[in-house]
Amino acid sequence: MSADAALKARAQALLAQAGITLGGKRATDMVVHDERTYARVFAHGSLGLGESYMDGWWEAADLPGFFSRVLSSRMDESLRTFDTLRMSLRARLLNMQRGAHAWDVGRQHYDLGHDLFEAMLGKRMVYSCAYWAQADTLDDAQEAKLDLICRKLRLQPGQRVLDIGCGWGEALKYAAERYGVSGVGVTISAEQAADARERCRGLPIDIHLRDYHELDERFDAILSVGMFEHVGHKNYRAWFDVAHRCLAPAGLALLHCIGSNSRPGRPDPWIEKYIFPNSVIPAMSQVAAALEDRFVVEDWHNFGADYDRTLMAWLANVDAAWPRLGKRYDERFRRMWRFYLACSAGVFRSRRDQLWQVTLSPRGVPGGLRVPR
Repeated sequence: MSADAALKARAQALLAQAGITLGGKRATDMVVHDERTYARVFAHGSLGLGESYMDGWWEAADLPGFFSRVLSSRMDESLRTFDTLRMSLRARLLNMQRGAHAWDVGRQHYDLGHDLFEAMLGKRMVYSCAYWAQADTLDDAQEAKLDLICRKLRLQPGQRVLDIGCGWGEALKYAAERYGVSGVGVTISAEQAADARERCRGLPIDIHLRDYHELDERFDAILSVGMFEHVGHKNYRAWFDVAHRCLAPAGLALLHCIGSNSRPGRPDPWIEKYIFPNSVIPAMSQVAAALEDRFVVEDWHNFGADYDRTLMAWLANVDAAWPRLGKRYDERFRRMWRFYLACSAGVFRSRRDQLWQVTLSPRGVPGGLRVPR
């Protein structure tokens, strides 16, 4: 048997563990157009899988379903490569989320293009998991998520709110319009900051292009939606120190982030290179340790399964808008973006990652806090 044939046979044996057939007829089966795919994947793991897909070397009609099968079977754990080891060591030894590196993800990802995110995210520019408990559309589910946050924080007219990692300002905008608060938002994306200021024009909202470590003023409530994934384990304690320093003694804070209930995660080489540089998913144990002696956990809410539906809505929006977006972004970018959204949907469909909303108080709410759902 030739080396290429041996690699193909090994690939088929691994895929069979996930119920996937090479060249099969099911939507989740893998169709390989370039035989070099096998060597590339076995040499470089997820990086090779993603780059070969971007180059058009393989296809799956139901890409999210393909990833859900792969991840549910955990066959990906058989593809640990030097790239994975290198990324893990760098994340463990270096602090890639402080100083100049803290701004990398803003420049590479969030400053990509307003037209892309506007088409993908829908009416509200909210780049985080929607809440589908009683919603049927993406716009309704995102509004339900924003309202859930406001209700969990018990926002009242006249209160002052801090949003750490405010994105395009939609959470503060919603809170100001519906709950009568004022607020401050900080982001490390110049494009987001400019757009957030425009969206919040006429409201008592200030948006700053600023590193959250510099914050040192008091607020009645703090929220942070979808930025903790960029903080890094070496900075979790510092993040909670900042939140503790800035929150009034009787205030509440809400952390909304992707998380893992298994051991501390390893950065993914493909995601690191093409999507979110210097980012890593926190483990429950890391968050719990960083909270010690800083906050009382009033509630820890997991609705990670809702992220699958959110990502599928984003993918559908991008596909529908591609006739227009394709005038600016090339085919390799389209395949990169599809790989990113489809793989992410597979991650949450397989329940490998979770979505947490953690509600915190500095000293504990007297009598306890009844948190809405």
